[in-house]
Amino acid sequence: MEKCFSPTIWTEDQLPECAKGCTRCELYKQRTRIVWGEGNPKADIVVILDNPGCREDKNGNELICGTRQTLQFAANSVGLNEKDLYITYILKCRPVRKYNKENARETCLGYLYQQLQTNNFKIAFCLGDVAVKAFFSDPERDVKSTRGMWHYVRNIPTYVSYHPLAIRRRPNLYGIFINDWEQVNKFYIFR
Repeated sequence: MEKCFSPTIWTEDQLPECAKGCTRCELYKQRTRIVWGEGNPKADIVVILDNPGCREDKNGNELICGTRQTLQFAANSVGLNEKDLYITYILKCRPVRKYNKENARETCLGYLYQQLQTNNFKIAFCLGDVAVKAFFSDPERDVKSTRGMWHYVRNIPTYVSYHPLAIRRRPNLYGIFINDWEQVNKFYIFR
């Protein structure tokens, strides 16, 4: 199915002054850059992932990683696209080696909360256990026990599904993933 779909590089959001040159956590020592988000910052739906994926190949050419391919395909299959979505991350830098995960996530959550206040999203869609645990501020939370129903987190209707890489690794979850995207789209259309 995905072989027929042609993903595109979505517009990357401008980095605000407050985040330029950030050294609040140890990720600044290993990052190549900070990724604030991509898609439409004025969209009603914010998709929250754990961290940015690979964005360039070894030669520095832009590429679309597997996470973004699967995410775009699922969104497109239910009628959503770049103008309808804003994708952001718990961590604003792509980790490339071991780091203090709790400290980095706690530090970067401040940036995410700032984005939520500034952009006034109407729906949040958390993908993957890391995003769910951090966004819900609950280390016991996971996708399996949280998906399938709407929650209110920070006064935003929030839905949960598996991380796109989990779908790529376990294709049996694909139907569930698409169903979750359909639920978000229905809520978006009928709200």
